Amino acid sequence: MMDIRPIRTDADYEWALKEIEPYFDHEPARGTPEADRFDVLATLIGAYEERVHRIPAPSPLEVLRFHMDQNGLTQADLAHVIGSRSRASEVMGGHRSLSLAMIAAIRDAWKIPADLLMSAPVDVATE
Repeated sequence: MMDIRPIRTDADYEWALKEIEPYFDHEPARGTPEADRFDVLATLIGAYEERVHRIPAPSPLEVLRFHMDQNGLTQADLAHVIGSRSRASEVMGGHRSLSLAMIAAIRDAWKIPADLLMSAPVDVATE
């Protein structure tokens, strides 16, 4: 039952995916050998994906653009939130990073978590 091996290659990864697939249709009962096998396979697959197929975090600008697109918001709406059309234009054009004051204003107005709007380094100006 525990014929599990390390996932070192894409072929190993494909094998593990095929092995875990049946468990999604018929979830094993907790405490069973099948449940243990599922947990081990899921852990191995997750570790391999994190190491080999890592998806980079979006930039603050990508987060902002996505939120605006999904909510029908415009650059004028951003200007209203951060207080200036020129700042909104600079931010959306990628010429200006978000300051802590802008991040706080966007977080409060649009409920976007502040950590998604931060990148290193953060402009600490209080504009």
